[in-house]
Amino acid sequence: MEQHVLSDNGQRCLQGLMRIWFDFERQLGRVPIIARLQRGQFEQQDYQKLLLNLRQQVIEGARWITRTASSFDRDYADVRAIVIGHAQEEHRDYEVLEQDYVAAGGTLEDIVKAPRNAGSEALHAFLMYRGSQPNPVDMIGAMWIIEGLGHKMASDWAKQVEHCLQIDGDYTRFMRYHGDNDDAHLEKLYRLIDRVSHSEQQVEAILRTAKVVGRLYTLQLEEIDG
Repeated sequence: MEQHVLSDNGQRCLQGLMRIWFDFERQLGRVPIIARLQRGQFEQQDYQKLLLNLRQQVIEGARWITRTASSFDRDYADVRAIVIGHAQEEHRDYEVLEQDYVAAGGTLEDIVKAPRNAGSEALHAFLMYRGSQPNPVDMIGAMWIIEGLGHKMASDWAKQVEHCLQIDGDYTRFMRYHGDNDDAHLEKLYRLIDRVSHSEQQVEAILRTAKVVGRLYTLQLEEIDG
């Protein structure tokens, strides 16, 4: 896919987002459940716990994306349209995740009734708060982190899960779907970055939100073994 050519401000924003991503990736590598996956010491119970704890973030994804879209005024109508389209694409992802959980030996009742862990609570609260602000251009940073996970890591995680558990792709459809499709989502983000990076203040807001979301997402995963 041909990548959108960014303006100077867009380039500065993208460079900052890349630095934050690399730091986020290092943080993830230190999370116990992800470290076990990368070392090949991942068990079926780990996979069930990972899916169960990811579900709340996934099921709430369409809510904060839609809230973000609704907070843009008419001067950002094009941004609002792109964000709404993204929410439509994501709004039933949780059903595939639930199916993977059941295929891996869990029950639908358990994953549906499971409460958010502390990290998921904090992540959801922050995303809804920031998405409710007028013209929340900084939420591009949040989307960068979460969509980046699908684009850069989901396929690798799926392969590692299948290798550790000796299962096939029928158990990892959620991760594989995002690994296969989130490159298109990131292309939209490149365009949004260029559209909203008009000032140094906007760039800093995007980077700050990306950094916070990366830390809270990591906390969500840390809480699995907490």
